Amino acid sequence: MELYDLLEQLLTHVVDIAILVFEFVGVFVIIISGCRGILDYVKRNPQIRLNLATGMALGLEFKLGSEILRTVIVRQLSEVAVVAAIIALRAALTFLIHWEIKVEKTDADAAAEIRSARTKQS
Repeated sequence: MELYDLLEQLLTHVVDIAILVFEFVGVFVIIISGCRGILDYVKRNPQIRLNLATGMALGLEFKLGSEILRTVIVRQLSEVAVVAAIIALRAALTFLIHWEIKVEKTDADAAAEIRSARTKQS
């Protein structure tokens, strides 16, 4: 039983560290994306929404990974419900952001085709 307890403690510590790293990276990516969004706004970059959505999606993916890891060390049913709700919310946000990225890419491609057609007509 002593080896089992030791391995359980080791797993808990490794997972706790990994959760912190994933959370930190996710927050860092979201902050950097926000700062880039501000810079793109000032420069009036037409790709601002696409760049911002892509960065937010990546940051949420890291944060979702940390929640999935958190399920490894959950001990009580009430904790499982909270973690499941967080995972569902973050997954929904990620889905919506990926949908917006798809729409923005489609709009950008259509605008590029219109510019190309105008250039050919000139």
